[in-house]
Amino acid sequence: MRFYKYHALGNDYIVLDPDDFGQLTKEQICRLCHRNYGLGSDGILYGPTDTEQADFALRIFNPDGSEAEKSGNGLRIFARYLWDKGKVSEDEFTILTAGGKVKARVHTNGQKVNVDMGQVRFDSTKIPVSGTPREVINEKMEIAGETINFTAATIGNPHCVILRDEISEAQTRVLGPLIENEPRFPNRANVQFMKVLDRTNIKIEIWERGAGYTLASGSSSSAAAAVARRLGLCDSNITVHMPGGEIDIVVSNDFSITMTGAVTKVAEGLISEEMFI
Repeated sequence: MRFYKYHALGNDYIVLDPDDFGQLTKEQICRLCHRNYGLGSDGILYGPTDTEQADFALRIFNPDGSEAEKSGNGLRIFARYLWDKGKVSEDEFTILTAGGKVKARVHTNGQKVNVDMGQVRFDSTKIPVSGTPREVINEKMEIAGETINFTAATIGNPHCVILRDEISEAQTRVLGPLIENEPRFPNRANVQFMKVLDRTNIKIEIWERGAGYTLASGSSSSAAAAVARRLGLCDSNITVHMPGGEIDIVVSNDFSITMTGAVTKVAEGLISEEMFI
């Protein structure tokens, strides 16, 4: 059973080809992602799988075994994997995920990938967020004894963006899981704590649904940049600064997102069946 491992700004994924690995179980996913008992990763990219709706299809799994609709870093990594396997060139191609179809292009000898992530929406029925149908902009919730202002969004997966004057890993680790599992988010939520640096730069700390504290995230960068523009705090071209590095985001007038970021290959090898015993 062959595996491939990549990271995108410290957000690492294992790529498994269904033809090599076969059917994945939740227990196998959790073991593969475990930092001590497995290979260690922030998730599994399982593909390409069959589809008639795009050039390639991809399933994305979190370390807890749950399935994610979309991952910006995961999509960039999968695009690089397709490049390394000789399945794509520098021409644009499409990838279908549970969160929708995206367009991707690999360049700079595979080390940079552009992904058209789709449109960010703030509609409570699409994210989803409980309550009456509305745009979830600058609302309030009570968490751990404090009132938090948040804006919710979806880019195929749910996000909760909290604007703060100062952000930190410690704050994210404490409040992130509480917000992820807050009852108003029936499908849970990815959480971003955001500080606006200027009209073209934001900084975020990330708590990822099903994965926990994360050094970088493409979908989180996309959602946070869209929220910064929706609130009138930033222009259309935004650099998102994260502990793992930077992603460049272009937010169009209809809040469609183009993301550009780095991908690094880490390793490839064979998985021992003994790991799963």
